[in-house]
Amino acid sequence: MKTTPVTYLNENDGSGILAFGLGPTFILDEQSDLDSIQSFINENQGKYIFTTLSYDLKLKIQGLESKNEDALKYPLATLWIPETVVKIENEKIKNYLFGKPSSDNEAFVSEFFSNSNMGRSSLDVEFKARLTKEDYLKQVTNLKNEIQLGNIYEVNFCQEFYAENVELENSVATYFKLNELTQAPFSCYSSLGNFDIFSGSPERYIKREGTKIISQPIKGTSKRGATDEEDQLLKEQLLADPKERAENVMIVDLVRNDLSKVATKNSVKVDELFGIYSFETVHQMISTISCEVDESISFTEILKATFPMGSMTGAPKHSAMKLIEKHENFKRGIYSGAIGYIAPNGDFDFNVVIRTLIYNREAKYLSCPVGGAITIQSSPEAEYEECNIKVQSILKGMNA
Repeated sequence: MKTTPVTYLNENDGSGILAFGLGPTFILDEQSDLDSIQSFINENQGKYIFTTLSYDLKLKIQGLESKNEDALKYPLATLWIPETVVKIENEKIKNYLFGKPSSDNEAFVSEFFSNSNMGRSSLDVEFKARLTKEDYLKQVTNLKNEIQLGNIYEVNFCQEFYAENVELENSVATYFKLNELTQAPFSCYSSLGNFDIFSGSPERYIKREGTKIISQPIKGTSKRGATDEEDQLLKEQLLADPKERAENVMIVDLVRNDLSKVATKNSVKVDELFGIYSFETVHQMISTISCEVDESISFTEILKATFPMGSMTGAPKHSAMKLIEKHENFKRGIYSGAIGYIAPNGDFDFNVVIRTLIYNREAKYLSCPVGGAITIQSSPEAEYEECNIKVQSILKGMNA
């Protein structure tokens, strides 16, 4: 299909939102001020603004720096106003949210979803780990020492798997192949500029509906069972696991604290604690936290209070991020950032960029980072195994 900016937000329940066509675009770089994001939003009120937020926005929000390897070179943020936005139901246009019906639009949507039904060949890409197992175990041990010293309580430690000289003939088909493996509720495909993003995310970062804000951090992972009985047992073990519960409740407290910075008085609450949800390859422990905000609170005010999301940093957030830069050996970029949209009325919804492949077309570079939470109870070997469960379910499936 023709090259055009496109974002597909796929709920994997038969519905989704598809945006396409080049409209006004804003790219935030390291020289730009964070408030320029809000200026672009204010200038384009009444329109859909599809947005990607790099984890490295922390450079602007938290006053931190990074000297780690940046092979992917993803910008700090992108904001793009498409020509057309349609609500999708069962791979067909249900209705137009923005733009006018036309035969060209109908043809674009039809061609886009034809990729979900075509036979998809193996990705046939050899991925390398940027961090050896020995170094991974060493860094996790070092981070546990930081916890022992009381510098942090928990930290999300990530590593990158990557491939070079990659030629993707059909990026939309690549997304649909990943989606077959993950079937996640915050799945998305994004193609803008030199970058294609293929995300099978199960996690919501933040959503606004009127004056209500909700966040749904994931902390706690288990593999799926081979039988129904084993599957049920693994779910019960995940719910009862003291380490996983400790991870989860620490991030819930962090999110409560973040939201309190913008919430109306006494409105922050935990709607669900330790919910167990099953996805195609893993079980996850998910909690839901919400609050009320004043109508005048802006997008960037909420961003400054809550980003990056606690599930991808650790607690306390600032200290955890400083240690992340010290112990990781790559710049995360869009990984553990967020992708979503701001609606014409100011409502918004963003995922957490995990279970994701990111492709730089110009550099022919394909990245698949993965991470996990480190607590004082963590076993370095077990954490390494959990990372492998997460990443191999993607890499092996994409190469099958």
